[in-house]
Amino acid sequence: MDTTGTPHRTGTDDARARQRLFEDNRANWDDRAALHVASGYGIEELVADPSLISPEVAQDRGRLGDLTGLDVIHLQCHLGTDTVSLSRLGARRTVGVDLSPSSLSRAREIADRAGAGIEFVEANVYDAREAVAGDFDLVYTSIGVLCWLPDVAAWARVVASLLRPGGRFLIRDDHPMFMAVGDDVSDGLKIEQPYFQREQPMTWDQEGSYVPVPEGTPRMTHTVSHEWNHSIGEILTALLQAGLVLDSFEEVPFAAWCPWPELMVRDGDRYRLREDPDRLALQYVLTAHRPDSPSHG
Repeated sequence: MDTTGTPHRTGTDDARARQRLFEDNRANWDDRAALHVASGYGIEELVADPSLISPEVAQDRGRLGDLTGLDVIHLQCHLGTDTVSLSRLGARRTVGVDLSPSSLSRAREIADRAGAGIEFVEANVYDAREAVAGDFDLVYTSIGVLCWLPDVAAWARVVASLLRPGGRFLIRDDHPMFMAVGDDVSDGLKIEQPYFQREQPMTWDQEGSYVPVPEGTPRMTHTVSHEWNHSIGEILTALLQAGLVLDSFEEVPFAAWCPWPELMVRDGDRYRLREDPDRLALQYVLTAHRPDSPSHG
């Protein structure tokens, strides 16, 4: 595992260096898309049952409410299983945005098979405002999203720009404390990665993804990826400074994936620590809205 960062640059060189990091991540997620389809990913069940909602969307159904007649955009949508689920909650217009063309190709196929009319747009999340026309009643993003973005403040501004006045935002993601724990837990949980946002990324070189795949599945060829952690304070501050109003924030001891099989057990569609699960938050879920008019103070 290579955890070396990219040297800091300024101006045009810095922009080009960051673009190369995005290109690595795009190629990595193109490869992951094939692995995730091979793993199952709940795709066949979703296609077969028109009433089915993905586990990720289902756990926030109460927070999402009735989406009938609303315009919804799903940022970093990957294979679009959650996007299909949002559409099934009654959305008038549903848009999925992702930087991986391979992911979106599969997402379009899944949506077609599921009978869901969804617009899929290939774009870096930072370019979503320019890439997508119109404003939205709901911006949604979920599970393993912010770690792929170097600048949480710029991301929050994009979220705010996509919302019409009164529009809502929901994010459910891996908790930054969870992301700061190292992979080797043979001697217990240890904080090994940065909790706060850094200019330089954490760079990984790994052949697999976070799901098991059948034997014979082709291996990834683009194995390098780059991640950035963001503290809870940085995330909240970014959204508030972008003009959103915080409605709710919850931390939970459950994860959507299992990085430490020796320490975790399955609990329905989620995972938790086997012993004393309340000692570590594994996810958080946050809701906010854009006010109808700017506040003055």
